Amino acid sequence: MTLLRGIVRSGKGNFSFWLAKLGPYYALKTGMKLYPETLNIHLSDAIFPTPKDAIRLEKEEYGGRVSVSMIFGRKAFILRPDTDQGKFGDPPERILEIATDVGIRDTYGIKDGDIVEVEVF
Repeated sequence: MTLLRGIVRSGKGNFSFWLAKLGPYYALKTGMKLYPETLNIHLSDAIFPTPKDAIRLEKEEYGGRVSVSMIFGRKAFILRPDTDQGKFGDPPERILEIATDVGIRDTYGIKDGDIVEVEVF
């Protein structure tokens, strides 16, 4: 188990767009219907590299441009798009983009600026 600590920040707000396009692919890979919002946690003093055994949605599977690693935890997934590798913001290893089947912010009363801890198994 790894305990990670970071600050909640708003992301691009476009997961619902991608979920509308890729929902069936995510459901096939994860076994669950994901909620159309994610929670973005920027790690304050650590990085979390993508594990070698991460579930992958390859761009060739859906005819897209970007592959995504899905790192499974407790009925939640860390999404890690293969993108700019930190050229236009924090490097991906410093961001946990968490997707699950409920709205995390509403369910747990989390807002931007909150400090949270996440256990990754």
